[in-house]
This record gives sequence, C-alpha cells and structure tokens, in this order.
Amino acid sequence: MKELKKLNSAQVRRMFLDFFIQHGHKEMPSQSLVPVDDPTLLWINSGVATMKKYFDGKVVPENPRMTSSQKSLRTNDIENVGKTARHQTMFEMLGNFSVGNYFKDEVIPWAWELLTGDDWFGFDPKRLYITYYPKDHEAYQDWLKAGVLKDHLVPNKDNFWDIGQGPSGPDTEIFYDRGQAMNNLPEDDPESYPGGENERYLEIWNIVFSQFNHTPEDKYEPLPHKNIDTGMGLERVVSIFEHTKTNFETDLFLPLIKQAEEYSDNKVYGQNDADDIQFRIIADHIRAITFAIGDGALPSNMGRGYVIRRLLRRAVVAGKKLGIDDPFLSKMVPTVAKIMADYYPDVQKNEDYIASVILSEEKRFSSTLNGGLNLLNSVIASAKKKQHGLIDGQTAFKLYDTYGFPIELTKEYAADEGLDVDEKGFEAAMTEQQERARKARNIDNGMGVQKDVWTEFTTPSQYVGYDQLTVDNAKVIGLVQAGKHVKVAQPGDQNAEVIFDKTPFYAEMGGQIADTGVVIDNYGHEVGRVMDVQHAPHQQNLHRIKLATPLKLGARYLLVVDRLRHLKIEKNHTATHLLDQALRNVLGGHTQQAGSVVADHYLHFDFNHFGQITATDLAKVEAMVNEQIWRQLPVTTVETDIESAKKMGAIALFDSKYGKTVRVVKIGDYNTEFCGGDHVGNTNEIGLFKIVSESGVGAGIRRIEAVTADDAFKYMQERVDYLQETSAELKVAQVKEVPHRVAELQEQLKQAQKSQEALQAKMASQQAGQVFDNVQDTKNGSIIAAVVKVAGMGQLRQLADQWRQKALSDVLVLGTESKGKANLLVAVSDAKAKALKAGDLIKKVAKDIQGGGGGRPTLAQAGGKNPAGLKKAMEDAVKAMNED
Repeated sequence: MKELKKLNSAQVRRMFLDFFIQHGHKEMPSQSLVPVDDPTLLWINSGVATMKKYFDGKVVPENPRMTSSQKSLRTNDIENVGKTARHQTMFEMLGNFSVGNYFKDEVIPWAWELLTGDDWFGFDPKRLYITYYPKDHEAYQDWLKAGVLKDHLVPNKDNFWDIGQGPSGPDTEIFYDRGQAMNNLPEDDPESYPGGENERYLEIWNIVFSQFNHTPEDKYEPLPHKNIDTGMGLERVVSIFEHTKTNFETDLFLPLIKQAEEYSDNKVYGQNDADDIQFRIIADHIRAITFAIGDGALPSNMGRGYVIRRLLRRAVVAGKKLGIDDPFLSKMVPTVAKIMADYYPDVQKNEDYIASVILSEEKRFSSTLNGGLNLLNSVIASAKKKQHGLIDGQTAFKLYDTYGFPIELTKEYAADEGLDVDEKGFEAAMTEQQERARKARNIDNGMGVQKDVWTEFTTPSQYVGYDQLTVDNAKVIGLVQAGKHVKVAQPGDQNAEVIFDKTPFYAEMGGQIADTGVVIDNYGHEVGRVMDVQHAPHQQNLHRIKLATPLKLGARYLLVVDRLRHLKIEKNHTATHLLDQALRNVLGGHTQQAGSVVADHYLHFDFNHFGQITATDLAKVEAMVNEQIWRQLPVTTVETDIESAKKMGAIALFDSKYGKTVRVVKIGDYNTEFCGGDHVGNTNEIGLFKIVSESGVGAGIRRIEAVTADDAFKYMQERVDYLQETSAELKVAQVKEVPHRVAELQEQLKQAQKSQEALQAKMASQQAGQVFDNVQDTKNGSIIAAVVKVAGMGQLRQLADQWRQKALSDVLVLGTESKGKANLLVAVSDAKAKALKAGDLIKKVAKDIQGGGGGRPTLAQAGGKNPAGLKKAMEDAVKAMNED
C-alpha cells in the first residue's frame, strides 16, 4: 500500500484551492454564514449555496471557473451530533464550480489527479471507490480513462442530484477505504460496501453534473449551460490524513476537547462513550456558535438567534454532564480563533466581542437551567407519589423546548429515580412543533430555473453617472419587452427593458436606490420615463422605461437623470459612510453593516450590535457625523486592485461582489470604504445630519433612520414648532423653561392622583361598612354579594382584602361599573376553597355581564361589556350557593 501523506487541516484546505487555481479557477472567499440577499436560506448550508445566482443565470460570474472553502451550518439532524463520527453543525465544504464552462470529461480527470497525484493528496488508488448513476455512461467511461480500476466503479441508482424545481443531474461520489480495522461492522455485513452505512468506506467528495432543468411541469429539459458543482468535506479528508477514527480527533476539534477536559470533573476523552458524546457536542457547538456570532447573528427566540441559543444550551447541558458548573464556553472562543486563524483571521479580531455575547447567554441560561431542573424534580416527585412510574411526553417536550433539556437528559434523571419517559408522546409533540414550523417557514431552498433572455447578451455598457447626469447620443444596444427581444418597444402596460451603450442612470446596488429621469428623442420629445434601473446578468445597467412613444433598437437618445433627486441621494450615501464609521468608533469595531437603504429623502442603516444603544452613545454618534460634515472633508475616489485597496484600510462588506478592479471612497482622514455608489465632493455639501429613530429590527440587528440637508432642517424645524406650541400652551415666557414647567405639572398631577386614590379608598371603606353588614346564609355557606361604586378592579381587590382579614363570610361577590364596562370579583375563604372554587363561581355569573374570567381557587375576576347585568350577577351568585 502507498504511504499516506501527513497533512494538517490548513494544508489540506490550501492544497485543494491551489490545485484548482492552477487549473484556471478563481478562489472565492468563504462568505458569511448569514446569507446575503438570499431570503430562502436561514444559514449558508453548502458551498453551492453561495453560487446560486450564477447557476440560475441571474448573474454572470467574472470567471466561470470558481473554487472555494465555504464555512457552512446545518442543524437538521442536530440530535446525532456527538453520537456519530461525522455529524457536525458547522463544517467546511471544499468545492470547485463551473458555470457553463467545463464538464465531465475535464472535471473527472482533475478529480483523480488531485486525489492520487504525488504533488497533491497522493492517495493510494486502490483505496478509492467511485459510485455513479447507472445511466451515466459518460461518467463511467471518463473514470475508466482517468485510471480508476473497473471493480472500483460502483453503480448506484441514488446518484442523481435533484432538489425539485431547478438545475439537476447525475452525480458521482468518491469513497476512501480506511480498512476493516476502522469499520464498525463485520466485513461480510450487507452494509459494508462503498455507499453503505459503515465506517470503513468514507465518502469524501460528491461531484454533481448539473445538466437538466427540473421544470414546474416535472420534466427534465437540457440546461442552456451545463454546470459542475462539487463538495468535499474538509473535516472528513483531514481525518484520513491524520488517521483518526472520527472527525473529532483532528486538529480542528481536539484542542477544544482537551480544553473542555480541563474544565470537567476529571473526565478524559476516550475513556467513556457517554462522556465522549458530551465532549464532541461541546467542541462542535462552540465552533458553530463562535462563527455564527462572528458573522453577525445573535442569540434570540426566533430564526437564526434560536439556532444559536439552542446550540449554546445543548453545550452547557453537555458541560453539566461532565461536571462543569461554571460558565466555560466563552473561554473557548480564543481556542476556536487560533485553530481557524489560517483562513479566518477575523475571528481572532472579534474574539472579545464574541466571548462577551456567549458569556452573557451562558449566565442567562443558568437560571433557566435551574428552572428546568426544578420542574423535572417536581414531576419526578409527583410520578413517584402516584406510582405510575412514567413522565409524560408533553412534560418531557416542555423540558426540551422551554428549558433546553435534551430527551436523553430527562431520561437519565428519570432512570436515577426508577422512572421511564413517554418517548412516543415526546416524539408526537416534537413532530407537531416541526409541522407548525414547516408551515410557518414555507421556504424554498431550490434554485430558480435558468432564464436566458439577457444571459446571452454580453455587449458591454458604460456607466458615466459619477460625473455626468446627462448623456447625449446614447445608443440602444439591447431591447426587451414582454420577455422577448424586440426591434421596437411600444407604449402600453408592459415597460421596456433597455440597455444603452452608455448611461448616467445608476443601477440599484449596495443599498443605493436607482436613479430616475427621462429619455428624449432628437426632436426634444419625451420618449419615456426611467422608472427603475437594475443590473443585467453581465452587469450592464438595465433600464425599465414607461414609454410614451415607441423606442427603437439601434436609435440614439438623450438621457437625463433627475438631478435634484440624485444629489439628495448622494448626500445620504456619504452620510451613511460617516454613520458607519461613527458607530464603529463609539460602539466598537464589532459592529458590521447588515443592510442599508440610501434614498432621496432618508437613509436607514442596519448593523449588528448586542444590546440596545444608550441615548448618550446615540448622541455621540450623531455629533461625530456632524463634526465630519462641518470639517469640510474632501470625498475622493480611486479605482485599484482589491489587495491595494485593503492596504489602504478600505472596509470591505461582502468580498464576493468585488471584481479585479474595485472603487474606493475616501472621506478625508476619517473613513475609507469599498463602494460603487455616488457621493458628494465634500462633506460640507451634506449640511446637516439628524437621527430620526433607533430601534431593533431583528435578533441582534439595530436600525438607525436619519435625514440630511433640507430634510434634516425640516425635521428639526417641525420639532421647534412643536416646542413653541407647547411653550404657548404652558404659558411660559421662554422655550428653555418648558422642561421645568412640565416637571412642575407632573409633580402636581402626581399629588392629585394620590389625593384621588386616598379619597377613593375612603369612599370604598365607607361602602365596605354598609356592604359587609349584609351577610346571607345559603345551603353551601354564607355569602356577601353587592354592586358597589368604586374606581375599578383595583378597589374591588382592596375590599376583598378587608373582607378576608375580618373573615366576614365564606364567599364574597362584588361588582362595579368602570368606564362603561362591568367588573366582577369573587373571593372564597381558605377554609371554603376546598369545596368551592372562585373560578367556577365566576364563570357561572360572568355571562350576566357578557364577559368571562378566571383565577385562583380563592380569588377570581371577570370583565364584561354589560354593566346593566351586574345586579342579576349578584342574584345568580346567591342562587348558585343554594344549589345542591
């Protein structure tokens, strides 16, 4: 057998990428786990997830050959993490991709060269087995030509990649034979084959030949462009090179397991299967949590935040099982950062922030965890008392869903007390919740069917709007109406889609909205209005025009941007950059842009931040932005390569959208960012910046809305007008006296309310003396029932307190009218509550006031919309007390 190389994770990752770079591929950066401009995904869950826009034809890539090592996150089978050798939540997917460029006859020889070549992985060919789709004769022949042994090619009818509507096709999978010593099954077991459920034959690579469109009519039609999509699990391949039984003994996880050992109660990995599961859960989950928070997601009770919270709680419970009682996960963040520093240096830069978020969540969960234990102990005590020996499924699910208790933990606690858990009931409750979530989510993860109305149109178009808002003699080089290329577009309901050879109209991008304006012919007549501008697949500016007269392919026109609107957008865009920098300066470098809208009359800026922003910090941010405006900083732009731009200190938001040449916007000595948008020439053009609001718009996402220039002046003038009106109403001589006068009025109101409450209490006491004298005897005890005139439910409860202290009767029923509504209260003495429940009695009489209510056995209350029924409610209460 050929000797296996010794490569660590960083070397394997780099070798894979370098191989495909040498074969003409562009290395694409690993994108954020939080999807950008893709609402169909909760997380980036594969390498191809970041390539969807290329494969469905929405965007044509700069290079049709791409390669990446993409961090990914999946939690669909989280319950298996730690129990198996390969299940993980976060993993890295190595991949190479072709968008209509090469196909089987090229990718298969490359795959074999990478796997077996002495300069590359250097695997022994005898260790490799290939599965293929039985009808895919081309792939079979290409593997034979590449050098694969015939008996190492295994047909498998499941080798067809199809996720529903969109691209699909046969695939081929590569397995590495780790030898029978690594197997968990006998050699003659029916599952002991490449593709079977065993540990001997390890699947390391899947190559998809995307050659069909799966249409809505459930047909498979040839794609206009055949594509290649591959995925190789980094952790799996590293386990081969490091000769480990599972992924968790590799250099990607083992340092985390060793650190967890230090915190545990003398537990050692590899000595006990039950403990090993907990160590693996911790190592896996802290990686996922660290990267998810580093990419801007934060713990919460919904969406991505719920996933983080669930992972963190599972890890904390796993720690509890190992005897770790104090917060420990936050201390492991630097270890994650060190392990991944080679390819993900940003984790180290933000490790303090990530650790602080995790520590806060750990502390929050400690009280929740104790609450769960209290509930579990109570349920166990009740089950033992009733001697039925079973914890019901609904309770087990509540422990899981509310308190983060895995079913295994509940079973373990129960077993210690000689009890079982209703697992079927638990599964039923789990299934019911998943079905609700599925219906609510209604997410389509599939790619769109390729549309090539503009895909084949490669003629370039030039955007000149950075310094020109009017372009004469612009030629129509592309014209589509009603989804078809035409020579003449006609006025009507269908807007024309037009590409000019040059244009001053900005296409919506980076949060900046598109320009609007007019198209004018050679006679000075308006041909149509530009309503919107987007990017075509090859990035030309695609104008959507509402036509007044016909527009012709090849004709030339005058293009005029709405200048005033455009200048307002410029002011807001530059202000957005100033705001972004101010937030970093005031709140910390962890803040990241999570979205923005730059419009003509406002801007809003979304960013990641843990916790609310104080009024003091918000004021600092606003003051800092205005300071830069009044410093009259020059705003300059330069086009350069991406590496030079980064050396300039330019902030890159989403690396994948930048090509070889990038545009950098520099605002004096204050801010430098990658940006393709429009900006003012000097910050003094902005004039004024005013924050309108700050709020939370999602888990860990804050939004600032702001206005500039004349909109800011109008906003502030409105507030001045409101203040002056208030000043006049308060009859104060100067506006600055308004706060003092308001404080005086508030104090007067406070004193008046106290006086009113005292008077109402006095009146209630007087009524109590009259009401409490009227005690009636019934078959089931004594009762006081009366309609009184008090301020509301609060004073009814005060009367009930007096009644209870004096023990005047077995039952008290009171009613009052307040603000046109009826209020009812029923109180039952402690001694009588065993035979008569307040909640039962109030349900019988609440119908008289057209209402409903409930409460404890000794006190219940109800509200209704029929005060006229209060008297009858009293009569019915007495009647109910006389019933057998």
